[in-house]
Order: sequence, then C-alpha cells, then structure tokens
Amino acid sequence: MASNWNVAAERHSALHYLYRLSDALLIAVAGIAMGALYFPGGIREAAPVNGFLTMLCAIGALVVFPGFGVYESWRGRSLAVLALRICSAWATVFVAGLLGAFLIHQIAAVSRVWSMGWFISTALALLVSRAIMFRMLGNVREQGINAKRVVIFGYGPLGREMFLRVQRIRTAGYRVVGIYDEHSQGIPNGVTTLRTVEEVNAFVSSQGVREIWLTLPMAACRDLSEVVRRFRNDLIDIRWVPDVSSVELLGHRFSDFMGLPVIDLNAPPVSGITGLLKASFDRAFAAGVLLALSPVLLAIAVMVKWSSPGPVLFRQQRLGIDGQPFHVYKFRTMRVHADTGVTQATRGDPRVTRIGAFLRRTSLDELPQFLNVLRGEMSVVGPRPHAMEHNEIYKELIDRYMLRHRVKPGITGWAQINGLRGQTDTIDKMRKRIEFDIYYIQHWSFQLDLRIIVRTALHGWTGASAH
Repeated sequence: MASNWNVAAERHSALHYLYRLSDALLIAVAGIAMGALYFPGGIREAAPVNGFLTMLCAIGALVVFPGFGVYESWRGRSLAVLALRICSAWATVFVAGLLGAFLIHQIAAVSRVWSMGWFISTALALLVSRAIMFRMLGNVREQGINAKRVVIFGYGPLGREMFLRVQRIRTAGYRVVGIYDEHSQGIPNGVTTLRTVEEVNAFVSSQGVREIWLTLPMAACRDLSEVVRRFRNDLIDIRWVPDVSSVELLGHRFSDFMGLPVIDLNAPPVSGITGLLKASFDRAFAAGVLLALSPVLLAIAVMVKWSSPGPVLFRQQRLGIDGQPFHVYKFRTMRVHADTGVTQATRGDPRVTRIGAFLRRTSLDELPQFLNVLRGEMSVVGPRPHAMEHNEIYKELIDRYMLRHRVKPGITGWAQINGLRGQTDTIDKMRKRIEFDIYYIQHWSFQLDLRIIVRTALHGWTGASAH
C-alpha cells in the first residue's frame, strides 16, 4: 500500500503543478497580448503598474486557485459548477491585484480599458482551455485509459442503475471492476463477483481500487457504519448513493453525481472557501514566523552544527493529506547513528546531544517545519505526523486511526495543547491522542485554530512529556 501511495502522490503532484503553472502562464500571456493590442508600444511602453499587475495576478493564481478546488478531480460532476469556480477564482485574484495597485498608490495609472479587456479575455481563455482539456480527457477515457477503478457495493436496482450510467457516460473515466452482492445474480460479464465483505476488502487492497460506491437499499443502511469501518485504513473515496426513491430526506445536503444525488462519506472537512482561508493563513503565518525568527533559526543552526558532526536539519518521511508521503524537517537533536527502525527518544537518551535536549524540551527543534507549511505539505494546526512504522502498527490497533490523514498534519494541534505530546509508549496514550485528533477534525473552525495557536504560544512549547 505504501508503494501505491508513493506512485499516486508523485503522479498527482506532477499534474497538479503543471495545471497551476499553465494557468499562471495563460494569465500572464493574456495580459501581455492585450497590452500589445491596446498600447502603441505594447505593455512595456505602458505605465509600469500594468506590467506589475500582470505578474502579480499570475503569481497570485498559483496560491489562490487551488483553494477554489479548480484542480480537484471533476469526474462525473457538473462542469457548470467548475466554470463558476474558475471565474470566481480569477475574479478574486484580479480584485486582489487591483487592491495591491491601490495600496502602492498606483491604481490611477492602471488602464481601465486594458484591465477590463484582460479580465474578460483571461476568463474566456481559462474556460476554453478547460473545455479543451476535458474534451481531450474524455476522448482518452472513452478508450479506457486513466479510468478510476470502482467497486459497487450492492447490486439492487440502484446498483444496476449506477453500473449502466458508468457504461453510458464513459467520458467520466470510471471502470467498475468488482460488484459485491450476496446473491450474485445478474452480475455483468467481465466484472469480478464479490460475495463477502472480506473478499471486497482484499480485492480493494490488491486491485488498486480508488472508490467504493455504496448502493445498498435503505433497509440495509444500518450496515453502512460497519462497511465504512471496514475500509477506514484504505484511504479511498467512499460514496453513498442513497435510495431517495424509497424515502424522502429533509435537511440534508446532497451533491449531484452523474445525475444522481450523492452523500460523500469520509471526505476531507476543510475545502472550498474554508480551505482557501486556512491555506492562505498557513502560508502567511509561516512566512511571518520564518522571517521574524530568522536570527533565532540561524543561532540554533550554528549550535546544532557545533554540538556534534552531521547535518543541521533532520529529514524523515511522514504521511501527509490523503496518505501522500513527504519529508518533515526538524533541527537535528541526536548524534548521527545507524537508523535500524523507529525508536522514540526517552528521558536521558544517550543519543540526544545537550543542545538537542534543550531543543526538544522547548520544541524549538520543530521550527523548520514552517518550511513544510510554506511548501503546502503541512498546516500550522493539525494532527501531528507520526512515523511511517507507527502508522502501520496503530492503524490495526486503534479504530479510525487513519482518518487523521484526511487533513494536512500540523506543527501543533488540539492533542498537543491538552498535554498529549512527547513519547507515546503505550497504546492508551496513542488512542487518547487519536481521540483528540478526530475531535479537532470533526469540530474544525478558524476560531479553533487561533485558539490552539495562542495556547501553544503561551503554554505549549515546554512540558514534562517533552524530551
């Protein structure tokens, strides 16, 4: 499973950055092209603020666009909603750019005709480029390439309808590879029949299944929690397709998926505008901390280098959001030694240097992780990332353990400010930490993040359990 995470993460990361760079380039080219059409000598001969605004918005798109979800997988979803998100994201970047020109007292020099022409042409270019991309992807997916492997859980009337829609809407890029049905009647040819939940579990792990669609009748909905629990460690998307024809549900919010109402289960809680706010705050806060504490960071680096031979920074692989691996940064606190596995530091550990003991006790060794926040791999607040070996051990021992990886790991968290930091030498300690992590995810709010940051700054840097 770890190798699958690595391959999927690398592929997703490469495409993600390619899309972001292409959008930023398109914005810059549109501004320059509109300048060539409007200004006699091109944008170079115009007021400098016009070129500044072009570059500022191109760079701003790299940061803002992901927060609007325009780079998420859009298989089977409404393209009109995607178009609205793209226009909203571009409008946000454009207005922010104008605000920047206003703050430097250059807004009067911005050409209104050029700026409006640039805004409209860029919006059209972004939409046309997406339409072309989706057309190309649709042609590729019709050939069965880049199709997501899916298991349908339940093959009653609703399950059959979902299968037929997948066959009919091939451009969505789904391939049903397995169907769970206790009676095993009428399963289409070429699709694996799964008769027990244990078979489904093994099939999902061995066949690279990325989604499970729950199409059980409403009478069997009492079994949903057990099904979700079964796949809590697989880090896959689970979609419940409710049988709304048999019961009328009120007060619930459904998303539209291939023309059917869907409730997403096991989905990340922070997305859309809230995700944009959190991601923007994280990067701004991290940049401010690194800039403000740069003399302290430099002094610590010198002390670490002086304390014992070896590198200043220590890197170790961790699991990020949705199981994507990354390398977390810390100041090195131990003498260089052969790594034969994960052995947590204990009080009086001979591997820890004198400077390292102080850094651990004060949590100053964690400061380089603001670089991870700046890179988008971590958040300021979130569940602390655990060693890869611990993930493999505890995911089988602690219920809902892997759900903590549905959000970005954090430098500090709800568990840490409640005294659950340092060594986890018993399963009870780890279980308690996971309970606090899940509580944070379920009750996330921007106010809660600020509360955790303030408590960490005032009380959370030292403690009896830190060593």
